[in-house]
Amino acid sequence: QVQLVESGGGLVQAGGSLRLSCAASGRAFSTYAMGWFRQAPGKEREFVAAISRSGGTTYHAEFVKGRFTISRDNAKNTLYLQMSSLTPEDTASYYCAAKYVTGTGIYTQEYHYDFWGQGTQVTVSS
Repeated sequence: QVQLVESGGGLVQAGGSLRLSCAASGRAFSTYAMGWFRQAPGKEREFVAAISRSGGTTYHAEFVKGRFTISRDNAKNTLYLQMSSLTPEDTASYYCAAKYVTGTGIYTQEYHYDFWGQGTQVTVSS
């Protein structure tokens, strides 16, 4: 069992940057593979990025490569999403998710994840 709380969202102009955080509490953070997803109004939730439990492996969706970076600090029980070169198309609610694992895998599908945060809103103005 783990509880996840996202923070760091807000209003930013196109071209700007934000860093989202996902604070975890409960079971040891290092036993979870993590992911970021987002959902824009009227659209399905989509995969953004994923990271293995140690942070040694990452994967980013094609539409954010070169702009977003997923990372984690297991000592702080925190997952991050550093976002730069933001565009209005990045406007969405961003969610972190956790999957309990015993290996080094990363996961891009929503159904793999066991726990979800409540989301944090990112709005990018033009």
